[in-house]
Amino acid sequence: MKKKTIEILPYFLVILAVGLRILAFYKIINLPPNFAPIGAVALFSGVYLSRKYAILIPLAVLAISDYFIGFYNIGVLLTVWGSFALIGLFGLYLRKRKNIATIITGTLASSILFFLTTNFAVWAASGWYAKTWSGLGQSYFMALPFFRNTLLGDLFFVFVLFGSYELVLYLVRNKAYKRKLA
Repeated sequence: MKKKTIEILPYFLVILAVGLRILAFYKIINLPPNFAPIGAVALFSGVYLSRKYAILIPLAVLAISDYFIGFYNIGVLLTVWGSFALIGLFGLYLRKRKNIATIITGTLASSILFFLTTNFAVWAASGWYAKTWSGLGQSYFMALPFFRNTLLGDLFFVFVLFGSYELVLYLVRNKAYKRKLA
């Protein structure tokens, strides 16, 4: 496999994740609510894509998929987009510290960040909950089933994105090493 192919692979994986989000929304494939690849894409983008694309790609993924899925409350939308931008920045931080433990920790932290910020935005920007501490608590409590799905989805898609990319890199390096020995 040529070096150019390795450079394109992360972008290909991101495109697959966008397609998956759209297919799930339109029920072409059946995934639980919030079991989505976007958090994993943001973390993956920060770790593997060039610095200039680490934030741009997750935001482009959201823009493209939200175009098909539909836009919603601007305050919540900006918070969702902002949380994924922060996750991409966190991926940049993990870039030089990448190992299984930091990626799992980063995934858990990303899921928690998304849960805390977006549910606060839903409480603050919608009329669904009273603007009290109790209303805020209710907002978080009602979102717990979605948090479980977010966490499981993030772990699953991080495993798929990071795992498949690292496996391809390993196979390419191993093949190149064997050629040198021959």
